[in-house]
Amino acid sequence: MSQPSCILTTKDHTILEVMLERCLGQDDPMAALLKEKLDAARVVFGDDIPATVATLNSRITFSVDGREPDTRVISHERMQSPVGLFLPLTSLRGLALIGLSEGQLFRFAGQEGVQETIVLESVLYQPEAARREKEALTRMAPPVQKRPTLTLIQGSARTSCHPASPGPGGFDDPGPSAA
Repeated sequence: MSQPSCILTTKDHTILEVMLERCLGQDDPMAALLKEKLDAARVVFGDDIPATVATLNSRITFSVDGREPDTRVISHERMQSPVGLFLPLTSLRGLALIGLSEGQLFRFAGQEGVQETIVLESVLYQPEAARREKEALTRMAPPVQKRPTLTLIQGSARTSCHPASPGPGGFDDPGPSAA
């Protein structure tokens, strides 16, 4: 059965290609899944990827074989902390999810060859969409008023400057009440 297509950013596609080149051989379980992903992929620029597609560093909610949904961040490498927050791209499930759109499912041979069906429930955060939103807000924001800069007036260095000296009762400044 052929898998549905996936959408990958140019960056994610390149990472998967490098992972495939580094596979230990054809019997490596990642090799078949990587080849399948790359063959089915439609590659787009990060600015063009829909916000509903799982990309690297996206926070997603997914379920496996109809079990309770889980929320993780698809990460590039195995993270040391905090446990349960990240789903590495180097895992079969992380690889299966990358490039899927919300509601899309993917079937693959999981651990020990057991068939798994994984469904991308939702994309809670996608870095590419967040960057586009930030840029749009920046373009729509009114220009920031800059403070006037200090202007040096020519000739002011030649005038003699007498420091203020305190009078018998202190400085002779009458203060704001004199104004």
